[in-house]
Amino acid sequence: SPPSAVPPELGPEMILFLLFCSSEWSLGEPPAGEEQDKQNANSQLSTLFVEKPQTGSVKVGENITFIAKVKAEDLLRKPTIKWFKGKWMDLASKAGKHLQLKETFERHSRVYTFEMQIIQAKESYAGNYRCEVTYKDKFDSCTFDLEVHGKRVFFGDGQDDAGELDFSGLLKRREVKPQEEEPEVDVWELLKNANPSEYEKIAFQYGITDLRGMLKRLKRMRRVEKKSAAFAKILDPAYQVDKGGRVRFAVELADPKLEVKWYKNGQEIRPSTKYIFEHKGCERIMFINNCGLTDDSEYYVTAGDEKCSTELFVREPPVMVTKQVECECEVSEDDANVKWFKNGEEIIPGPKSRYRIKVEGKKHILIIEGATKADSAEYSVMTTGGQSSAKLSVGLKPLKILTPLTDQTVHLGKEICLKCEISEYISGKWTKNGLPVQESDHLKIVHKGRIHKLVIANALIEDEGDYVFAPDAYPITLPAKVHVIDPPKIILDGLDADNTVTVIAGSKLRLEIPISGEPPPKAIWSRADKAIMEGSGRIRAESYPDSSTLVIDVAERDDSGVYHINLKNEAGEAHASIKIKVVDIPDPPVAPSVTDVGDDWCIMKWEPPAYDGGTPILGYFIERKKKQSSRWMRLNFDLCKETTFEPKKMIEGVAYEVRIFAVNAVGISKPSMPSKPFVPLAVTSPPTLLTVDSVTDTTVTMRWRPPDQIGAAGLDGYVLEYCFEGTDNWIVANTELIDKTKFTITGLPTDARIFVRVKAINAAGASEPKYYSQPILVKEIIEPPKIRIPRHLKQTYVRRVGEAVNLVIPFQGKPRPELTWKKDGAEIDKNQINIRNSETDTIIFIRKAERSHSGKYDLQVKVEKFMETASIDIQIIDRPGPPQVVKIEDVWGENVALSWIPPKDDGNAAITGYTIQKADKKSMEWFTVIEHYHRTSATISELVIGNEYYFRVFAENMCGLSEDATMTKESAVIAKDGKIYKNPVYEDFDFTEAPMFTQPLVNTYAVAGYNATLNCSVRGNPKPKITWMKNKVAIVDDPRYRMFSNQGVCTLEIRKPSPYDGGTYCCKAVNDLGTVEIECKLEVKVIYQGVNTPGQPVFLEGQQQVLKVHIPLDISTFCSIPLT
Repeated sequence: SPPSAVPPELGPEMILFLLFCSSEWSLGEPPAGEEQDKQNANSQLSTLFVEKPQTGSVKVGENITFIAKVKAEDLLRKPTIKWFKGKWMDLASKAGKHLQLKETFERHSRVYTFEMQIIQAKESYAGNYRCEVTYKDKFDSCTFDLEVHGKRVFFGDGQDDAGELDFSGLLKRREVKPQEEEPEVDVWELLKNANPSEYEKIAFQYGITDLRGMLKRLKRMRRVEKKSAAFAKILDPAYQVDKGGRVRFAVELADPKLEVKWYKNGQEIRPSTKYIFEHKGCERIMFINNCGLTDDSEYYVTAGDEKCSTELFVREPPVMVTKQVECECEVSEDDANVKWFKNGEEIIPGPKSRYRIKVEGKKHILIIEGATKADSAEYSVMTTGGQSSAKLSVGLKPLKILTPLTDQTVHLGKEICLKCEISEYISGKWTKNGLPVQESDHLKIVHKGRIHKLVIANALIEDEGDYVFAPDAYPITLPAKVHVIDPPKIILDGLDADNTVTVIAGSKLRLEIPISGEPPPKAIWSRADKAIMEGSGRIRAESYPDSSTLVIDVAERDDSGVYHINLKNEAGEAHASIKIKVVDIPDPPVAPSVTDVGDDWCIMKWEPPAYDGGTPILGYFIERKKKQSSRWMRLNFDLCKETTFEPKKMIEGVAYEVRIFAVNAVGISKPSMPSKPFVPLAVTSPPTLLTVDSVTDTTVTMRWRPPDQIGAAGLDGYVLEYCFEGTDNWIVANTELIDKTKFTITGLPTDARIFVRVKAINAAGASEPKYYSQPILVKEIIEPPKIRIPRHLKQTYVRRVGEAVNLVIPFQGKPRPELTWKKDGAEIDKNQINIRNSETDTIIFIRKAERSHSGKYDLQVKVEKFMETASIDIQIIDRPGPPQVVKIEDVWGENVALSWIPPKDDGNAAITGYTIQKADKKSMEWFTVIEHYHRTSATISELVIGNEYYFRVFAENMCGLSEDATMTKESAVIAKDGKIYKNPVYEDFDFTEAPMFTQPLVNTYAVAGYNATLNCSVRGNPKPKITWMKNKVAIVDDPRYRMFSNQGVCTLEIRKPSPYDGGTYCCKAVNDLGTVEIECKLEVKVIYQGVNTPGQPVFLEGQQQVLKVHIPLDISTFCSIPLT
């Protein structure tokens, strides 16, 4: 191989080294292991290939053809095939003089044949090749190698040294004038600009044999690309740059919001000093600095779902030399046929070639005009008698550095001057950090003779770096480092005038302070002479090239204070102080106190919180809730500026709690502790109906009614006050609260006149007083007696034997009257009947009533000479005795006629009916035949023939059936078939009769809101028509009334009566024989629970009370009258 460097003592002369070749050599020969792997890969089963190209070898200057075959039986169209050299070089673009691509199709065998022919192979053609074939979703590929061997030529008749040239001297160089090199022709550019009629001529001239493939490629080149939706302007197909230069890729986007990414060989490119990205409107630019051979690759850019690609070719620029090189050899004969070769390729001189051949007798000279480093190669000469070769290495004259560049440290804004001096009058290039330096107003490049200068008038931070001066054509560089320094500065422009930073407690503070200085200064934060270190603490410092940051992760109240920042570098120091104020929500206020309470309002007060959070308190929010609830309700939506508040619209009698929130600029505090529970209460209304109950010579008894409105606070009691006429001194009559509505004022002087008032007292206080309208004379007044008999005692009072009798009869009279009770005109036996008397009523009480207690009771009330009497009838009833005699009057067929005599003892009540039972003589089991029967004779039918029966009869009154029954002495035998029964002859009986009420209506009490019924029984034939009337007005189609008639029992039901439904009700029965009416009075009362009238039943709310009335009808009926 040629030497890699030129000895410096050879000077600028061109040196030709002649090295005779004694053996063949090849380029691109792969290692044995790699060759084995490729063969194994090609031996795998192929999906499309029928025949794959095989590895081959060829000598320099010879031709070789590679063949690939594809079976087309399953293919609808021709597959696509591509030939590559290496990994990515597509050989379709290299087709021309030395490379031809062909394709044929055999119809009978349906096989496509693809050929790649290499013409006049060169050593540089050696290497690895790849063939790829695709059809829709099918793909197949194979690799193969090409070896190119150097060519050895032997002359003569077979002897090794026969015809060997006799060189008489070494090749020598000669200097000639430089000749312009003929540029290489781009045949595809020529075809693209030519007329179609000249295609065949150009193809023949440049060795293109595949005319069809040439036309397809031209068509693709001329095809108008579809307009991209993402790119308004795409990359050029290819870019070329010299080694060490700078290239610019630019695309223009249709939408500037699209994200753009750059890729090199499929790998994303990140910004760096080598790769610089710029955005200008819709234009996206990428610069590649200091391009090297490794940057020779495929590049593409993506925008959204689209991409466009290009290729970058990096070339090493030739070093032009003004001298020429001559290679001279001498042969043994004149006019010998001599050929020159460069690296095995024949040199063909021409008018535009830099190579010329000069013959002077036996001397043959090869002249190379304007030799460059690219001309360094192996040159050989051949003739019929032998060959000779030599290697040429092009070098340069050594360069001396007279004054090297020196490192400089300058202050920001000062001048930078880099100066060097070399021994040659040649130009050079300046680079900074590997990038070419461009001259501008800021930077000047000066070249005077051998002196080179780079002057920067006003040094900036960006001017710092490694500067290198490289003389042209020499591999020598002169480096220098420029260090720009600047005193540190702390920039506090973003803070307040007093450098105060406010942060909310609990949040993260990241205080970034811009700093400047070169080199970047070291920042130290401190507080109270204690340094804040960098690290992972809650309070820490972070350093960056252009800023220093103080970080407080979770700010607390104690973090407030003055923080110091100190900067220091080799150019100086800087100091600053920053005040950090941590603000927070205020502390919760103290629990409020309720100072006054009304019926639906209260007045509350509180103290401001001890800590206001670092900012003034703006106001307060108030909430309240019921004590038993957990739901708080906001009372004010506008901040309360004061420390007092009056909540309203509360429910009286419900316990409440209130709490406070303090508000500042940061937020709302936590709630205060709830206040003590309080209950809104109101005083009652004044008592009502204050009246004089009684007056004696020394006392006055007052009576009143409770207030109309008591409220949730209830009623604790009453206070009765009086004052004498002509004075304003009110005297409290009762020292303690009384809960009764009656009180007697004692110790009064006789004939005095007093005014009286009463107040209701509860937890909220005293109500307004209720005054008696006129003065009261303290002197006893005689009131004649008067007995008030309850309405239910104005009729006969009926009770059963064994029940209790408790009758209360109120009366009036003053002074206290004298009472006398008599029964049937005789004195009452107090051992059997208890009499209890009071000032207002008398009670007659019998624990267990007996029939002997029945009778007329007379009451006499006497006050001095005045007297009042009243009478009460009491009837004590019991069960009746059994009938006296039961006889069987007749037996016929299946029927038995019975008759009996009513019982001697009717139980002190009318007999309402009889119950008849029968029993088979065999079993003597009794079965009821007839119930509630009214007559004393009956016919029992549907008896079983052949059986013998006994019969018995029970008597019945209001208390029920008699305890015993009277049974027939004889039995009744029901004769079997065959016995002739003669029907008795009866005279026709006239059953028609005028209407007649067998059970009258009775005066009734009803309770408001509960259904009431009026009942009576009527008989008549034909059946009478029943009409109900109220106050002489017929009741027709009124939904409040329901009328029933069943077996002669007539019922009128009044639904939920009110006091207005009271009055006189009449039942009218009419048939053809007459008309009859009966009346009763109905009184509707409102019954209050716990308030009862003496002598009347107590009705409890929600419970149904039934008063049973025994009414004798044609068929005995037991009726229930609801009184609820």
